Amino acid sequence: MAVDYDYMERALCLAKLALGHSSPNPAVGAVIVNNGLIVGEGYTQPPGSAHAEVMALRQAGEGAKGGTMYVTLEPCCHWGRTPPCTQAIIAADIGEIHLAMLDPNPLVSGRGKAQLEEAGISTFLGEHEEQAREINQAYAKHITTGLPLVIAKFAMSLDGKIATPTGDSKWISNEESRRYVHCLRHSVDAVMVGVNTVITDDPQLTARVGRGGGSPEKQPLRVIVDAKGRTPPAAQVLQAPGETLLAVAKGLAKVKVKEFTSLGAEVVELAARDNLVDLTELLKVLGKRGVISILAEGGGTLLSSLFEQGLVDRVIAFVAPIIIGGREAKTPVEGRGVDKVAEALHLNRVEVTRFGEDVMISGYIKKEVVD
Repeated sequence: MAVDYDYMERALCLAKLALGHSSPNPAVGAVIVNNGLIVGEGYTQPPGSAHAEVMALRQAGEGAKGGTMYVTLEPCCHWGRTPPCTQAIIAADIGEIHLAMLDPNPLVSGRGKAQLEEAGISTFLGEHEEQAREINQAYAKHITTGLPLVIAKFAMSLDGKIATPTGDSKWISNEESRRYVHCLRHSVDAVMVGVNTVITDDPQLTARVGRGGGSPEKQPLRVIVDAKGRTPPAAQVLQAPGETLLAVAKGLAKVKVKEFTSLGAEVVELAARDNLVDLTELLKVLGKRGVISILAEGGGTLLSSLFEQGLVDRVIAFVAPIIIGGREAKTPVEGRGVDKVAEALHLNRVEVTRFGEDVMISGYIKKEVVD
């Protein structure tokens, strides 16, 4: 059985190559083995192109007959932009198939596995299921709720500051941490910040990594939450490669809307809550357009609103071994906060990673279970 896990681990590595490219489809990896040799492998191509299983079958050719397939997600059994993968697997005469997890898509959810079994293909479920779920956590949330996965990310000093009292924040985290953030941006569909961050820091919010670093071919959608349309026309987010969406409150002056659209930005007008853009409605809009993952990078007002409204799924915090101090220095999460420590949000599945002297703490918001 150890050999089986090796092949599934290879499939999981392939699946990770699809992150940032396959959305809104899941990121899947597939490996075909025959007579102890890998004869075909593949991962999900961009929407409208071949899925992982088909890519692996194409590479394997006749070598797929009687072979064993290892795939990180249950093959689809319905027509979408492409034909069902189950049909291709059956037609290739695969002998057995190992699935890391079932597809949470209600159109599949066990039906793909059943079709394969009805065709006489032996199926095995559950190898490295936890890792497979981690890779497709955004897909799973989006396909079942219509909403994107929201990751709150911030970098702070040891005393919990994201900037000095004068507003200077470059750089709290080190270069190694910042490189990892670019990898995070590359893996998500959208990066979201509040307008104060744009005014104060003038960030580009691009993913400068790998072969597509800085180019328009693969950039996350930049989402600026800006109720009153205060984004400066010269802001880098309006000039950088890729697309920018400004979420503003309904009733914004038409001249403002025209100015932003003339600069290439998309303007979405939404209802306001307490003079701020309704973030729940914004997430619904983004979900409908196929955005399945968002990296919310601040500032404190935006993050506090997301936390208070229960919209955050995961937290990634970088802690640098520096002390900033200052009563007026900004903190990563502002807002009202809680009255008692017992009311604080808790993380589970916590992981700690070192980036040089920086420490990254990541985890998932512990959701209350209602009977």
